[in-house]
Amino acid sequence: MSLVDWFNKTPGKTLVLALLAGALVTFSLAPFNIWPAGIVSLILLIACLQQATPKQAFIIGWAYGFGLFGTGVSWVYVSIHEFGLASVPLAGSLTLLFIVGLAVLFSATFGYVYARFFSYEPFGVLPAFPALWVLFEWLRSWLLTGFPWLYLGYAHTDTWLANLAPITGVYGLSLISSLTAAAIYLLLKEIHNRTFKKVWLYTALILLPWVAGYALKNFSWVHVNDAALNVTLIQPNISQSIKWQPEQRNETLRLMYEETKKHLDSDLIIWPENGIPLFHHQATGYLQAIEAMAAVSETTILSGIPYWEENDSNPEGVIHNSIVVTGQTPEESLYHKQKLVPFGEYVPLEDQLRGLITFFDLPMSNFRPGSASQTALNLSIKGETVRVAPYICYEIVYPDFVRELGADADFFLTISDDSWFGHSIGPKQHMQMARMRALENGRYLIRGTNTGITAIVNHHGKITTEASSFEQTSLTGQIKTTSGQTPFMRWGSLWILLTCAALLGITLISGRKKISDDN
Repeated sequence: MSLVDWFNKTPGKTLVLALLAGALVTFSLAPFNIWPAGIVSLILLIACLQQATPKQAFIIGWAYGFGLFGTGVSWVYVSIHEFGLASVPLAGSLTLLFIVGLAVLFSATFGYVYARFFSYEPFGVLPAFPALWVLFEWLRSWLLTGFPWLYLGYAHTDTWLANLAPITGVYGLSLISSLTAAAIYLLLKEIHNRTFKKVWLYTALILLPWVAGYALKNFSWVHVNDAALNVTLIQPNISQSIKWQPEQRNETLRLMYEETKKHLDSDLIIWPENGIPLFHHQATGYLQAIEAMAAVSETTILSGIPYWEENDSNPEGVIHNSIVVTGQTPEESLYHKQKLVPFGEYVPLEDQLRGLITFFDLPMSNFRPGSASQTALNLSIKGETVRVAPYICYEIVYPDFVRELGADADFFLTISDDSWFGHSIGPKQHMQMARMRALENGRYLIRGTNTGITAIVNHHGKITTEASSFEQTSLTGQIKTTSGQTPFMRWGSLWILLTCAALLGITLISGRKKISDDN
């Protein structure tokens, strides 16, 4: 019995299979890291979608997406309930609405498009299915401000395929993963039907990327400079429930100052996102004290800080989520975050939603994006000018945004406050994506956070040192600057996306020709 016959007779079982298949992607990613689960997931999805009608495929795709997003991003409940102070039923309902919306918008639509235009064999399965999968991942990166989470390629941050990331980026790894799944599906079908005509072809498609990845395991696209920089990251571990309370601010400022005094022998000291819980103009005296302390030891200090400025079009001014640099720098440097978190740092449909529940009125939930013309920051370290590309929290998950801002940087810096996600899997997923950015671009990456994961990552995407999470601590280690550019840093994701679009176009033309020949 074919799977489509099974769907017609037992649709409930097929939907359960699709739902479980979607959940497997989550288990392929951090913190589980069972990378074959992602490939098995797509094999099952292909089997469920083959020969299904567009309507059936829409439902199957929705079930798959519900499994994917229901397991992969359920951590948003923590933010809404614990810090947005929404009741359990309301927080659960909002989380469910978010998951269902993602499943409909992306997974169900993917299933419909695939069944409507590409589900015939073999070209619909290979190469159309992998190409369409990657384009839908890319669609998630910008549609409705973007949610570039749960990409299949992240499962291979630590496999041989990771060695291809400096060439292809994460979208390329997703393409290879989905090509592997499609080839395995067709290979299994050949074996089942005892035809064996293209076994060699499908086997080659499965093995070649892995062989190429293994061959590049000792290859480096960039030059690592000899001089090392000593870096300390301060992890204050202050709960969101008290962080913005006025009575907590002086204690936070004292803690950061005293902890920093212990590490003035470092070249660079990093405080986390909003490490200074005052607006920049309110913290002038404090920043001067920090700068004076840093000047004595020739140390540079970077911290997250909210920034208010006047604005002609807004009488209340605008607020930025920012990074301030003090110490060994020609003049005070600032970076304003460009990629904001919807419902976290700004509220879409603000006039309609603000005031409905506490979650939409959280402190610092009215940020505005910084200018897109910002560049890497210049630091003066050991008498040399060093360029660092800064990213605040969510920004690090955008592959091409990171590449563009960091094109001429010597190393990357990302600061975050993942305490919004508690002890969920969200921070571990976030860390995995940050590691991929270091790997794609061949740059050391420093990640400073409030509660963890605080770590230093080398230019191969490997964590060299890491602090314990949910502890008040500091982490000291070394980084090196790198020069030169990886192929991904030069070309970005565009060539992978154009390749996928071309594969879909060729498949459509081949399909029409096949239908014409059959008639």
